Amino acid sequence: MYDAVVQADRRNFIKSGVAWTALSQSRVFGANERIRVAGLGTGGRCRYLLELLKKIDRTDLVATCDVYEPRRLEVKAIAGVPDTRDYRDHREVLDRKDVDAVVIGSPDHWHVPMVLDALKAGKDVYCEKPVTHTIAEGDSLIAAVRDSSRILQIGTQQRSWPHFAEARDLVTTGKIGKIPLIRTYWYQDYLHRGNPKPIDPAKLDWNRWLGSAPEQAFDENKYRTWRWFWDFGGGALTDLYCHWIDVVHWYMGSDTPEVAQVMGERYVRTDWDAPDTINGSFRYPNFHVVYDGTMVCALEDGGLVFRGTEGMLKIDRGGFAIYPENGSSRMPPPSVEQRSKQDGTIDHLANWLDCIKSRKIPNAPVEAGVAAARSAHIGNLALKRNQIVRWPE
Repeated sequence: MYDAVVQADRRNFIKSGVAWTALSQSRVFGANERIRVAGLGTGGRCRYLLELLKKIDRTDLVATCDVYEPRRLEVKAIAGVPDTRDYRDHREVLDRKDVDAVVIGSPDHWHVPMVLDALKAGKDVYCEKPVTHTIAEGDSLIAAVRDSSRILQIGTQQRSWPHFAEARDLVTTGKIGKIPLIRTYWYQDYLHRGNPKPIDPAKLDWNRWLGSAPEQAFDENKYRTWRWFWDFGGGALTDLYCHWIDVVHWYMGSDTPEVAQVMGERYVRTDWDAPDTINGSFRYPNFHVVYDGTMVCALEDGGLVFRGTEGMLKIDRGGFAIYPENGSSRMPPPSVEQRSKQDGTIDHLANWLDCIKSRKIPNAPVEAGVAAARSAHIGNLALKRNQIVRWPE
């Protein structure tokens, strides 16, 4: 029966203009009442999120769902209680009345289908970025969230990270003046990641994992590094740039590029669809953003540089520093400096839990998540077409 549903899903991935109604809405939480959570797509990132939720200690993990049995059983152990159940089909989890909220860590092409199913079932949602896999999914997703009265937090955790918020206050109050240029960058290493255990295809429901993607034979490389194959992810722009451009949108109050030009190549990881090395240029109405990255050398990691008429802000996940403009090419000592005390993902999850109880808009709402993903998707259009893309087309 499920195989027939999957085939139908492949032909009818996302239908726009559908009315969504929360069927099981409405649990009102007491101040100390625990939120019952399920994990959907319990790979490495989802597992980390669920471990952080356990540290926050305001939730109970009641279900785990993954198409690969070893992963869902490993994550099930995080709960530490015998009655946590595991599933292969996320819709069976959503049918449970004792599930209040879900954490979605699936590949990108499953994000919107899972979010829409969760909203329809009346669940609150934390979904990893990019929230969309295509530009077309954005409007229908925003409409569904607005119609559902559910809480959706997108996993762009910088919006809850204290030093990112502090730096934003400095930027928006003019500390570095008018900002015409922002550099974003991220470097990782996909060459020296150890020797993971081989995947056992007998314990993997590959057809279910494919979901809306075209039918294709099992490929362990695609399963492990799905972010770099167009059927399932969007390469560096949706995986990494998406985080930084969300920060830019948040700081600058503008969320859609007018023009994008992107170049990239598979110089080392020739087994991927997406390039391992990339440069992008995005023109917004009042400023310019550039991005560069490679996946073969992780030195320097990633961050942003805002260049203003009165100074420069350098910020990453470790902290930030502001350097005053002094008319010289020599770097002065920073006038403001702040270091991060912990991974802001835990603050982001805590904000989500707060909003589940208060019903307030979370720090990373659907509109912001769609906009960040859209900028990445526009960049990928320019990359694939090998031409300048003007938006809207």
